[in-house]
Amino acid sequence: MGQNAAVADYVQGVVERVTYHAEESGYSVLRMRVPGETELVTLVGSFATVEPGVTLRCRGQWRTHPKHGQQFAVTSSQELKPATMLGIERYLGSGLIKGIGPKTAAKIVAHFGVATLDVIEQTPERLLEVRSLGAKRVARITAAWAAQKVIKAIMLFLQSHGVTPALSAKIYKMYGQEAIEVVTANPYRLAADIYGIGFVTADTIARNVGIAPDSDFRLRAGATYLLQQAAEEGHCYLPEDALVAEMVTALALPDCPILTTRVRPLVQQMITEGDLIQEAETDRCYTPPFYHAEVALAQRLQALLRIPVPVETDRVQRWMDGYTAQQEVALSDQQRQAVELAARERVLILTGGPGTGKTFTTRTIVALWKAMGKRLALAAPTGRAAQRLAELTGHAAKTVHRLLAFDPGKMAFRFNQDTPLEIDALVVDESSMLDLFIAHALMKAIPPTAQVLFVGDIDQLPSVGPGNVLRDCITSERIPTIRLTEVFRQAATSQIVTNAHRINQGLAPRLEVMSRTPATDCLWVEEDEPLRGAEVVRHLMQTSFPRLGIDPVREVQVLCPGTRGDIGTRALNPLIQSLLNPPAEHKPQVQRGGTILRQGDRVIHLKNNYQLEVFNGDVGTIQRIDLEEQEVVVAYGERDVLYDVADLNEVGLAWALSIHKSQGSEYPVVVLPLFLQHYMLLSRNLLYTGLTRAKQQAVLIGSTKAIRIAINRTQERERYTWLAQRLRGSAGGS
Repeated sequence: MGQNAAVADYVQGVVERVTYHAEESGYSVLRMRVPGETELVTLVGSFATVEPGVTLRCRGQWRTHPKHGQQFAVTSSQELKPATMLGIERYLGSGLIKGIGPKTAAKIVAHFGVATLDVIEQTPERLLEVRSLGAKRVARITAAWAAQKVIKAIMLFLQSHGVTPALSAKIYKMYGQEAIEVVTANPYRLAADIYGIGFVTADTIARNVGIAPDSDFRLRAGATYLLQQAAEEGHCYLPEDALVAEMVTALALPDCPILTTRVRPLVQQMITEGDLIQEAETDRCYTPPFYHAEVALAQRLQALLRIPVPVETDRVQRWMDGYTAQQEVALSDQQRQAVELAARERVLILTGGPGTGKTFTTRTIVALWKAMGKRLALAAPTGRAAQRLAELTGHAAKTVHRLLAFDPGKMAFRFNQDTPLEIDALVVDESSMLDLFIAHALMKAIPPTAQVLFVGDIDQLPSVGPGNVLRDCITSERIPTIRLTEVFRQAATSQIVTNAHRINQGLAPRLEVMSRTPATDCLWVEEDEPLRGAEVVRHLMQTSFPRLGIDPVREVQVLCPGTRGDIGTRALNPLIQSLLNPPAEHKPQVQRGGTILRQGDRVIHLKNNYQLEVFNGDVGTIQRIDLEEQEVVVAYGERDVLYDVADLNEVGLAWALSIHKSQGSEYPVVVLPLFLQHYMLLSRNLLYTGLTRAKQQAVLIGSTKAIRIAINRTQERERYTWLAQRLRGSAGGS
């Protein structure tokens, strides 16, 4: 480091690369080329937008980091126009302007030299002088440049009010040039309109634009927010006392305590005005969508159950005898009972653990309904589960969303109570994943003459979304249910199956220590320290699996209890990516925040996007990245989805997934890290769900203490739902 740089309180240069950028905080680590310095300078600080090629003048202080050496801690920065042709080329080719990638940038700068940015700014029509740039493309570049100018002005305003760079871009995308007006008038609107902006961010903005922290405006938004937070933990409502207590605690600020005497009347006022719903003589506080969905779901199920199904039982039994003889497989008494009930019941639940014959029973019911001439539909919550259901039954299957045919123009499903599905029978697999809203949407579309079979494992984790639909339906004791308990001999040879049932019974799994010549399908690597556990994952991917003839790219999925920590998905994803899909010249990549997405990466979609018809939990592979057009193509099964780079915040790496996100999927090989670092998340059904995702091989890594804690923690956190009571005909009470 040169002497001048060491004593200066500012540095100026060209950003060579962005080592790290956190979308939420804007915190970044940059490497800058500073004139007169032989080595790149490391900058740390918060930046509105930052791309390679940008010229920055930064104020701050030099400091020495104990691990990373000398750094410049930035307190303020100013973006300058690049002064050199190389700087301009890098700036334009960084992905800042849609339609200009590295190759196009090189052509433009070669033609206009250091005047390039002035040309784009003042006389963009001159871009037509560049060979290969047609009028259509020039128009796109001109529009994109103008949009960037507006975005930068808006982002500067929003950043001054505590909004991160990534969210500022989303605000502009939603409201356009009205963004500043919307934010100033009602910042709480952002939380409702824009994915990724919650109450906390809107609240910060509101405080900065002068909205009082004890205003009714804020308290009302806070009540809705806290019920939304409860929904993310699976709740459909909160008791009034719990909601009031949460508001008093969560909405208080150091200079503004929130009083119960103020909050409770306001909650009651929201109920009177219909912003919240509370049934008479109860204390349950719902937001209207949750209340109406729960009531309507119970009513639809009750209405179906009241309609008898005409059937000749003797004929069904004769058919079963013939079918099983043809298949050369015998049905157990439980399976036979399930098939008989499927013939005569309007709604049936089939549940059971691995190896109990759930699949063959489902296949037999599908064959029976086909033989009866019924128009069939098969569905599952995820694409992978639907694909597997189709393979197992020999009948086409769809995701629930595709079955109901979402119409992006109307933002609603095409099939509903007014336009029901044209079917006589429906099989819904992986029903434990159905949350309140998708279950309600599905039942609305079932014609009253149809039959429904819900198939699912009640011992798995409940749905990621609100509600506990499958468990509530079973515990109501109003819906006929068959629970398969007998483990068949061929399944009992699998230690995965055997251990899953042992875990369910509260017994420790029997695990074989990992070796070069494993004898079973359930292996164990004992390790107490999470960082060393990550090294075990590295060794498995690099050495152990290839030695066993296992392709880690296509066959292995790492499943973690949580996202945080040294052995969570956030840490393991870049580690596994560096091993299985390292950077290469022929692999283009884009960076979103601190995440690099590279051609060939396994990725997961993180929210329902009805326009693209991609849904929360869908896993695919990046097929193509076009840096010129700023587009990314991801293959989900046999379907390609085109993303704009700006929308890639909806996509994350999927080399390691949370166990919750893995529901409905199966993988040839599963690696399951279980450490005390995730102590609060460990539970019996989490371990059971993770283990049963493995079809051929499971490798558990961690401490025996963590496994013991998981097995012993059976008390599920109560979800506030009232579906079971509604099915029993009890709407009131608390």
